[in-house]
Amino acid sequence: MQLLNIGFGNLLNTARVLAALSPDSQPVRRITQEAKASGMLIDATHGRKTKCVLVLDSGHVVLSYLQAETLATRLGQEVNHDDE
Repeated sequence: MQLLNIGFGNLLNTARVLAALSPDSQPVRRITQEAKASGMLIDATHGRKTKCVLVLDSGHVVLSYLQAETLATRLGQEVNHDDE
């Protein structure tokens, strides 16, 4: 089991992460609101601005103050910037 530090000593099992999304789009905001309403939201930002929304295979949604690029680097994966 490989763990990913998402900030402030909070760790996630990397095998459970389906997606790391930017919180700026309306569909991601909707996912976050629905997760909060259903009790499936985990806020790991410690009061800081949310920069990444992680979707887990269990249906949980995790908020992190680290950017998706930073998390991908910690995983040792290459980030594709085709849309920029």
